Amino acid sequence: MIPRYEPQNIEVKWQRRWESDKLYSVKEDASKPKWYALTMFPYTSGNLHIGHWYAMAPSDVHARFKRMQGFNVLHPIGFDAFGLPAENAAIKRGVHPYKWTMDNVENMRCQLRSMGAVYDWDREVITCLPDYYKWTEWFFLKLYEAGLAYRGRAPVNWCPNCMTVLANEQVVDQGVCERCGTAVVRKDLEQWFFRITKYAEELMDHSQIEWPERIKIMQKNWIGKSQGVEIVFGLERQDLPEKELRVFTTRADTIYGVTFVVFAPEHPLVAKLTTPDRKAAVEEYIARARRQTEIERLSEEREKDGVFTGAYAINKLNGERVPIWIADYVLLSYGTGIVMAVPAHDTRDFAFARKFNIPVKVVIAPPEWKDEELKEAWVAPGAMVNSRQFDGLPSEKGLEAIADHMERVGWGRRTVSYRIRDWLISRQRYWGAPIPMVYCDCCGIVPVPEKDLPVMLPPDAEFRPTGESPLKYVESFVNTTCPKCGGKARRETDTMDTFMCSSWYFLRYASPHEKERAFDPQKLKYWLPVDQYTGGAEHANMHLLYARFFTRAIRDIGLVDFGEPFTRLFNQGTIICQKHKMSKSRGNVVTPDPYVAEMGADTVRTYLMFVGPWELGGDWNDSGIGGMFRWLNRVWTLGHGGYEMKEGPAEDSVHELKHQVHKTVKRVSEDIEKFRYNTMLAALMEFTNYLGDVKDRGDVDKVSWDEAIRALLLLLAPSAPHVTEELWAVLGYPYSIHQQSWPAWDASLASDVLVTLVVQVNGKLRDRVVVSPGISEQEARELALGREKIKVQLAGKKVEKVIVVPGRLVNIVAR
Repeated sequence: MIPRYEPQNIEVKWQRRWESDKLYSVKEDASKPKWYALTMFPYTSGNLHIGHWYAMAPSDVHARFKRMQGFNVLHPIGFDAFGLPAENAAIKRGVHPYKWTMDNVENMRCQLRSMGAVYDWDREVITCLPDYYKWTEWFFLKLYEAGLAYRGRAPVNWCPNCMTVLANEQVVDQGVCERCGTAVVRKDLEQWFFRITKYAEELMDHSQIEWPERIKIMQKNWIGKSQGVEIVFGLERQDLPEKELRVFTTRADTIYGVTFVVFAPEHPLVAKLTTPDRKAAVEEYIARARRQTEIERLSEEREKDGVFTGAYAINKLNGERVPIWIADYVLLSYGTGIVMAVPAHDTRDFAFARKFNIPVKVVIAPPEWKDEELKEAWVAPGAMVNSRQFDGLPSEKGLEAIADHMERVGWGRRTVSYRIRDWLISRQRYWGAPIPMVYCDCCGIVPVPEKDLPVMLPPDAEFRPTGESPLKYVESFVNTTCPKCGGKARRETDTMDTFMCSSWYFLRYASPHEKERAFDPQKLKYWLPVDQYTGGAEHANMHLLYARFFTRAIRDIGLVDFGEPFTRLFNQGTIICQKHKMSKSRGNVVTPDPYVAEMGADTVRTYLMFVGPWELGGDWNDSGIGGMFRWLNRVWTLGHGGYEMKEGPAEDSVHELKHQVHKTVKRVSEDIEKFRYNTMLAALMEFTNYLGDVKDRGDVDKVSWDEAIRALLLLLAPSAPHVTEELWAVLGYPYSIHQQSWPAWDASLASDVLVTLVVQVNGKLRDRVVVSPGISEQEARELALGREKIKVQLAGKKVEKVIVVPGRLVNIVAR
């Protein structure tokens, strides 16, 4: 009697055995090719939901597959443990962030273990522990020494609810905080930055990595490279230290059409240039602009507005006096924070000029233009007019000619501008890696000596929603001595953006227990870069871009010898429930635990991979998971039920069985390699059904049957590691199935050049024969009538008709 499939007992048993035997413990091995497979580590939110499993279980399948292919596979796990939610929990619940976080780690660790993944738990990293953030601080010092970390005053994105600064990438959907959805405002603060802009051009280059095209496009658009000319304008006022303005433009061909200049409201020159009679209006406008987000300011739907400063610039090419305005559609973060406005040839400038009655001067003529007034801006190419010696030139050539002229006379230069701004890493929160800097009245800004790292977070901070770091109120933390002069000094009380922690965690996995250095260089050289990275596309302009910058920065410092951290990238889709992404706020979070308890981790793993293409995601459906459980039960029955040959063996049936085995090995191998898990499982289900038919017929030999069942278990092992391990042991194979080699296929046997022809007598199946798909009707008829089994069935009968369905069936009608 076949025992009942009880995954609850089987899975725990094998998980304990694997852990006891250190089956997934990984060491460097020069005799094998390495494969570093990494999934973006989870944030310590408290519970893993089905969405987490959707990211992790399929990536584990791929790692197991590479392991069976003979690779030395590193597939580590850890926890992204600093961040706002822990601190918010401290404020709301009166629980210290450390306790809240570590309780969550313990819970999530148990949930992850229930998945049965190939994680080497000895390599676990937790970013909020001092043995990790010591090195986060150390990397900050290295960037500071290299001139890549600096402090500056700048307008920043401020979330009034989270009471902290946000990077530009963290402001989403019409200017709201990605974390809490509150409208973001602008605020001036002294902040710490990383010079990611130094690497803007290099970050545009994805030629050395195999990444999805959409991610490469998203990063290039975010970096926002523009080639143009930086043009010098004079200032009419001579009583200022500043004697000129520099304006970046991609349309130097329109320089003679400039009728006004526009500053970003936050530009530091605005206060100096504004005339006394315009001061009140300008200050009021600046205050209003600060309450708006960049997305609101750049919206094409809202009416443009601005204020005249009372000052004038001088266009050096024609000597014309042009008014200086401020307008919120100009951003300090792009170019020089000043734009030259050419209303005849820019839609936004045209609307602004019409509203404020500013002249519109045509310098690029539309076709058939007769000097008439434009009804809308002409933004296409054309012949240059009203442009002195450049009149008549096609605007494309005129652009180059004017750029040449300005460089020759010293009024401009060709340059490249980027949309991306330096990475703002300061956060006015407690639960993050401290910034290892002190402020001394005598020595200024002084880095903490490496020997004094880590700068530890004090355990006794008071959590209040003040908008300032809780560290500011811990005197024992703030008050220190200057490392340079020994005098009184104050510690930096801002902490680092948590993306700093995730910008190097993949390096730590190579040697996570190093105490005297961030990583072992030799082990790092063996494992890095990551061969296959998986995670969500939403990280394109944050984590993925920051990690690429960070790796290049430490390469230039001399710490690593590569610039790209992740050679290959695959972005999984989103698993949804009730037509929405799973979210605690929506109340549609599905926890895997009850399903694992009832039907097993293997069922949850395989169901998640079957709901749809991994890159597209799918809809969680309780009723669907039952079908996967029933299928694994069929596999269980096939593995346990033994096999009895009832007749034969039939040569054609044996050949067809081998064909199906090799065909399935090929399909499953190719599908797993390309992350096509849903079609991979469909192939295994088809194979399972086929094997059920073979078992019912009993017309193949025992050796062929055993080989087929062995292949089924090996092919299913990465997806359902527990049930396959159990069946492998039941069948008497050596422990462990996860130490076996991946099955190979014979191309000739896997090919569909042969088909199975079904032979019926009076509509009843009597034989099968493997034939060429191109067999003719006459050949099929003769072949069927000549089969020994058919001759027996036709003895004493007269053949009245032979019906042939080409390549599929021969039905003999006999009386």
